[in-house]
Amino acid sequence: MGLGKAGLSGASSGYAGSRNASSSGARMSERGASPFFLEIAENRIGESECRGRIAVGDQRICWDLRYQSSFRAQLSGKGWIGFSRTPHSDAVFSGEIALNDRTFRGEPLGHGMQGHNCGYRHRHFWSWTHIHFPCARGPGSTFEALAYEMPIGMMFRRAVLWHDEEKYSFRRFSESVRDARQLNWKLECTDERGAHVQVSVRGREGLVHRLPYVKTDCSGRFEVANDSLALARLVLHRPGKAAEELSTDSGAVLEMVGG
Repeated sequence: MGLGKAGLSGASSGYAGSRNASSSGARMSERGASPFFLEIAENRIGESECRGRIAVGDQRICWDLRYQSSFRAQLSGKGWIGFSRTPHSDAVFSGEIALNDRTFRGEPLGHGMQGHNCGYRHRHFWSWTHIHFPCARGPGSTFEALAYEMPIGMMFRRAVLWHDEEKYSFRRFSESVRDARQLNWKLECTDERGAHVQVSVRGREGLVHRLPYVKTDCSGRFEVANDSLALARLVLHRPGKAAEELSTDSGAVLEMVGG
């Protein structure tokens, strides 16, 4: 389960400097106030909770969730380009989700992430994944990676692994497979301490969503390929330790734009 993720093509939200806007039915916390919240009619998002309702025709979905986490990550923080932040990288969700007449409740209800990606200009190319690997002996592990185009032909690549309550940061990585049509991504990362990971993420055959996104300048649309229940495998090699393999058959989000 993933909540709060927005595409890299989106314009800056501008929430930080806004005031309460009663004319539009919106309410939000004052600038700099803590905890932060944004509320529009029945929909609300805060620092550790969210609720909302969507109805289309005879279909409706409602949610009332709380989440907590022990780790957060910022992959990109370049103010002149945008940012990619995951304040709840290893989130545990509690509460309920109702789809028509079916209600799902749990304490916890599921695991996932709550993150924000924001860009100041339209991008023609990016790859992004967030993976939650469950662990029977305690908190799970998470892996997140992001690659996108930058000006004058440069590429941004960053990845982070949270495993056994330890952070591994990868400033760059190599990609052996990147297939947006089949939604398949394979990469290898090495950090400054010698930790090495091999990661494979792929969408489920016939179940990849292809969504039309509006360009930042509103000049048209482009296709975004996404599977929020993708399959993933990660092998971690650390100096002086045996290799560890992590896998999930539904705990990965994979998104791609561009060929």
